[in-house]
Amino acid sequence: MTVEFNLSGRTALVTGASSGFGRHFAKVLAGVGASVILAARREAMLEDVVTEIEAEGGSARAIRLDVSRDEDVRAAFEDMPVLDIVVNNAGVGGMGRSLEFEHADWRNIYDVNVHGAWSVAQHAARAMVAAGRGGSIINIASITGARPGYNTAAYSSSKAAVTHMTRSLAAEWARHNIRVNAIAPGYFLTEMTTGLDDTNYGKAMMQRIPQGRFGDLPDLDGPLLLLASDLSRYMTGSVVVVDGGHVCSPL
Repeated sequence: MTVEFNLSGRTALVTGASSGFGRHFAKVLAGVGASVILAARREAMLEDVVTEIEAEGGSARAIRLDVSRDEDVRAAFEDMPVLDIVVNNAGVGGMGRSLEFEHADWRNIYDVNVHGAWSVAQHAARAMVAAGRGGSIINIASITGARPGYNTAAYSSSKAAVTHMTRSLAAEWARHNIRVNAIAPGYFLTEMTTGLDDTNYGKAMMQRIPQGRFGDLPDLDGPLLLLASDLSRYMTGSVVVVDGGHVCSPL
């Protein structure tokens, strides 16, 4: 099993890699030998992650990328090697009552979460097909795409779109040996949710999670490495839910 998880000689792109899930994913992939390209809008923060990875003996480089801008994605792929692994992690959130939600905020969520993920996947897949090789594309969805949260119509529906896009692209690109799967995390403790577990809202939410806790970032390592490696060579169109049982909890 440890040999299967060795990704030496493979190149991975992780979008939204400056913090949170993306930062963690990049370090995990580099830790098992992949050469990692970290992409995000906050270039200075990316360089910090590259320094950390290199200090631990890994290989990484950073590129500034706004996935919502077609010209950015196009330019990035002009100077990118053919990828073996893509982690489509870049995303934005947003809560608000739908009666008052701003149209610009709705469009921004879809531009990043849906269009951005599709654009990156398309450019990566085109290069894989042209090179005559397959690869693994891993989209980061959310349990809110299956069971919406309160006042999250824009975010929840965007993640539902990511889930369905994953299955559609999987069906299209399987003949090219390109696997497209997704990870749907539940509620995790990250920089954005620090202290949530100490609030009344957070404690009430934890009571609805069968495992009784929020996720820790290492809880995503197994699903990530499974989908990135050849251990999942017969998996495509799958959505791996990692939520402590939250989605299947009784109403």
